Amino acid sequence: MSATGDDTIARPRRRRMEIIAFLFLTAVVMPALAVATVGSYGLAVWIYQMIAGPPGPPSSH
Repeated sequence: MSATGDDTIARPRRRRMEIIAFLFLTAVVMPALAVATVGSYGLAVWIYQMIAGPPGPPSSH
């Protein structure tokens, strides 16, 4: 087999794998990463407010 014969067979398979990887990244990894980022930020704010109290001016009574 020559190198050109292997290249013509491997090129469509590689392109298909790149498309699958792109779709996996855009449909699964990025949304999961966005949810994890927003969720971890919300958890950090929630824990901070449990320690420091809610935001706003101090209550005067």
